[in-house]
Amino acid sequence: MSVILTESEAKTLLEKVLKYSKADECEVNLSGEIRGNIRYARNEVSTSGALTNQNLSVQSAFGKKVGVATIDEFDDASLEKVVRRSEELAQLAPENPEYVGLLGPQTYIKSNGYFDSTASVSPDTRAEAVSKSLKLSREQKLVAAGFLEDQKGYTAMMNSKGLFAYYKSTNVNFSLTVRTEDGTGSGYVAKGYSDVNKLDTAAATKIAMQKSLGSKGARALEPGKYTVILEPTAAVVLLENIYFDMDARSADEGRSFFSKPGGKTKLGEKIVDERVTFFSDPTHPELPASSWSGDGLPQEKLMWIDKGVVKNLSYSRYWAKEKGVKPVPFPNNMIMTGGTATLEEMIKSTQRGILVTKLWYIRSVDPQTLLQTGLTRDGTFYIEDGKIKYPIKNFRFNESPIIMLNNLEMLGKTERVVSTESNQNYMVPPMKIREFTFSSLSDAV
Repeated sequence: MSVILTESEAKTLLEKVLKYSKADECEVNLSGEIRGNIRYARNEVSTSGALTNQNLSVQSAFGKKVGVATIDEFDDASLEKVVRRSEELAQLAPENPEYVGLLGPQTYIKSNGYFDSTASVSPDTRAEAVSKSLKLSREQKLVAAGFLEDQKGYTAMMNSKGLFAYYKSTNVNFSLTVRTEDGTGSGYVAKGYSDVNKLDTAAATKIAMQKSLGSKGARALEPGKYTVILEPTAAVVLLENIYFDMDARSADEGRSFFSKPGGKTKLGEKIVDERVTFFSDPTHPELPASSWSGDGLPQEKLMWIDKGVVKNLSYSRYWAKEKGVKPVPFPNNMIMTGGTATLEEMIKSTQRGILVTKLWYIRSVDPQTLLQTGLTRDGTFYIEDGKIKYPIKNFRFNESPIIMLNNLEMLGKTERVVSTESNQNYMVPPMKIREFTFSSLSDAV
């Protein structure tokens, strides 16, 4: 049996599993994926790998007693065994007071995240893409280390109330660090796409090389508050901490930035600059995503922050029932709308500031204000009178993405970007921010 099942093959298998069920309610989740990768370091390919994975998970419920069992063998005896196991576990389990039962059939919008170009990537394709990158770094006597991974897969779900959902997708991520031979200059680039035809490893490599050569001989600058231009790779690792926090229950229970005294939340309040809009949309052409959530709720285009105002928080089905509102599933993608400025225009408009390629090692300092700390890396540059003057030593920063988005000066065009912290893909613009706080110097390159 193929690892990547078609919609009809997945449906047939799930129907077979459900026929074994003797529980009051049964939900079956099915997934399969094939990944391939190539890794290089010190200008030489070091590993080439592949991963094949398939999984079936059965959740059985007797009243509010719930049990889950998983298996990766799909013969009839194994399928019956996993259903019986989930039922045994359910009978042993205490009642789950938050179990809300299964959804009936749902209607999902069409979203296409599967590209044959990416699905047909072979070891030869990967080797060719990486050789273009290595050729450039070797010619310039720079030292490159990179990772290219492609993935094709599907998820499907069916339950005893007649719900069925299926989604097939592809993805490719490429990341690269280029160092000078003496190790004093470093540049970084990361690109992610659903369609591998959009990936140009040579163009990406040139960006990392330029930053590597440009960051040699970095000078120390005093820590303090500076105007910064954050490239999307730097901005996204701060922004995603807002996304992860947009949960109604933690806000209602006083545990998040979105909480207010007296059990209230910031829903409907303006929290950032009116140029800031976040929305999710499974049908977004540059960042397609599944049109259903993990429990089967439909995903649709939804505004989360519109012109600076909090429009939605995520409500699980249990918490929505408790609060008497409609459930809102956590989004499967997140897009921040941008402006029209190019990076060059942002630099030209800056009298004195700092260009940041990448932020890393992000840690939470205060969940109530979303204050984060971390370090700049792989190319940090001082700007004076609209021009990049010289590379500077890296900083530790202490900043909240909420404060940052209230100090917004300019937005560039939004683009797909890979978070170096979560490895998730988002749409984020470059942004110019005033009074960004750098607290100390870092010796890391």
